[in-house]
Amino acid sequence: MRSYQRPKADSRKLTMKKLRVGIIGCGTIGSEVAKACVDRLRDKVELVGLCDTDSQKAESLQKALKSATPILPLDGLLEKAELAIEAASAKISADVLEKAIKAKRDVFIMSVGGLLGKEDLLKRARAAGTKVYLPSGALCGIDGLKSASIGRIDSVTLTTRKPPKGLEGAPYLKEKGIDVMAVKTETIIFEGDGLEAIKGFPANVNVCAVLSLAGIGGNKTRVRIVTSPEYTKNIHEVEIVGEFGRISTKTENVPSKTNPKTSQLAVFSAIATLEAIADTVRIGT
Repeated sequence: MRSYQRPKADSRKLTMKKLRVGIIGCGTIGSEVAKACVDRLRDKVELVGLCDTDSQKAESLQKALKSATPILPLDGLLEKAELAIEAASAKISADVLEKAIKAKRDVFIMSVGGLLGKEDLLKRARAAGTKVYLPSGALCGIDGLKSASIGRIDSVTLTTRKPPKGLEGAPYLKEKGIDVMAVKTETIIFEGDGLEAIKGFPANVNVCAVLSLAGIGGNKTRVRIVTSPEYTKNIHEVEIVGEFGRISTKTENVPSKTNPKTSQLAVFSAIATLEAIADTVRIGT
């Protein structure tokens, strides 16, 4: 009778290749993602570069990381990184995507509003084989909307409620001469479609862009923006109606401690999305 022999354990350690990441924009979200790269995600991700038009921001983040991560121009960062993370502004997100396509690099866009009206770039990315990641941000329900979009969707409506300070400085307010800090009671300050909302509030309702791209488009997505000095949170309510039925979600976000225009969940969403990209297991739609 042959005796069973336990297979010898392979003494070689299996090591996972780390994803080389570069971050464009060293503000609130970019800084938190960078810190996650060198801490929570250090076994999966290698931070290979930082980029910002404000050199002081980049240098400050570099010091905070206590690492030798180099500060690079955009072209230099795209040479070193496998994945470029845009966390700067809607003004440059489309340009970052275009350069990433040319450089044959995958790209993660936080300022999704900069892509509305420029969806042809997403078509170009698909044709070029460039992977583009657009996180859910400070909004819940995108997974349901993606599933619903397989069938007929009749309407998508977003109601955003923010304290005045979270809307201050928006182009729409300047154009209409609205002093949002003088608002005394709950007030609807905008009603329109997603394209108008992003144009008028590019730094305030980025969730509208994600909702529009995942659903029926910016020109069909309805948006209402409400403010009140009594609000202490950024609240997003979404209603989706279609052949699947009806989805209603309400997300009450605590503003980031360093930037009242950014919800803390948007920061967490960025980190969670990067973690999912670097992982081999995917959960959810």
